[in-house]
Amino acid sequence: MVHGYSAGHDVELNRSEKLILELVRRNDGISRSSLVSQTILNQSSVHRIVDTLTENGFLSLGESPSQGRGKPSPSLSLNANARYGYGISINSDSVAASLINFRGGITEYCVLDTHPRDPARTLLNIKHHYLDTLKQYDISPEKVCGVGYSMAGFLYDSRKYFNPPEPLKNWMGIDLRREITMLFDRPVWIENNATTAAHAEAFLGAGLKYDTFGYLSFNYGFGGGIVINGKPFQGAFGNAGEISRIFTPEEGKLRPALGILIDRLRHGGIEIKDIRDLNHKFDPAWPIAQQWVEEVTPNLHRAMDAMNAVIDPAAIILGGEIPRKLGEMFLAMPRTCSGKRWDISAEYPDILLSAIEGDSSALGAALTPLRETYFN
Repeated sequence: MVHGYSAGHDVELNRSEKLILELVRRNDGISRSSLVSQTILNQSSVHRIVDTLTENGFLSLGESPSQGRGKPSPSLSLNANARYGYGISINSDSVAASLINFRGGITEYCVLDTHPRDPARTLLNIKHHYLDTLKQYDISPEKVCGVGYSMAGFLYDSRKYFNPPEPLKNWMGIDLRREITMLFDRPVWIENNATTAAHAEAFLGAGLKYDTFGYLSFNYGFGGGIVINGKPFQGAFGNAGEISRIFTPEEGKLRPALGILIDRLRHGGIEIKDIRDLNHKFDPAWPIAQQWVEEVTPNLHRAMDAMNAVIDPAAIILGGEIPRKLGEMFLAMPRTCSGKRWDISAEYPDILLSAIEGDSSALGAALTPLRETYFN
């Protein structure tokens, strides 16, 4: 996480207030009385916190059915308009942006009509989209708690710069923390795109069922993100989950990176312009695709096994920009058993495709400021 600017006028919440908001987020419509049993706080403290959060516009009160005698305890929901997060995702051939409300609802999602090859023009177009979106929905800039920025590649030099894949080489050496802070004048979070995609899963997708999971991101390259106990884990240098590092340069030629698949298809006479085009045209009946899946699946399983061995996840999610039918081909490939000890096998995580539609990196980037600022 990288903070660029802190809005002095905003309400700063303590840990107990963030805990209450997190519980309401996970249990929409929960009664105030039910919150007490889910925390170590006493009843008067919970009531005081709920009153404060309601007064500050974070919670909305409703009526819950009476359960026995006495006055029914009010039900609680997050106020969708309390705050917003804005997210940016820079992929190898596309730029996506999103505005997420306080309940995690998508207010705006858009793939911008711009190519990321020119950083200055791209950032300016994003700023125009941001301002146009706020005007369209009549949202004050002060209600945007922060901007999340994500890009393919790994972070270096104290998370100051990205080392991106070849299509994004023009972004090398740009101090994105400074540029985005100056451009938006809001708090800024900068993450690898696989980490923000995992963040979206934690908030909107698999995280509603699995507290600890691994996320494998199929983009121009092949990376990953990690969520532990409901919270994305970035590591010491911001690159936790960069699973392609387990491969040697020679092995890396057979990793499940979509850029490699596109090259293979082109050489086989199937014209694919970019990853968006691959998603539109992908056909599981292509012999080239079938052969490629067979060739790279051992390294995909190796990545899964490595993630399983290190973080012991309940699930591993296949996501990123992978065409859904390609993901289904990977799921159908047989796995080799790691063996048993005393006739007992270790538990293996569920393997499933992400159900999030759109660019999950952009959605996760928008959710990051909200979650880091208001939820626990």
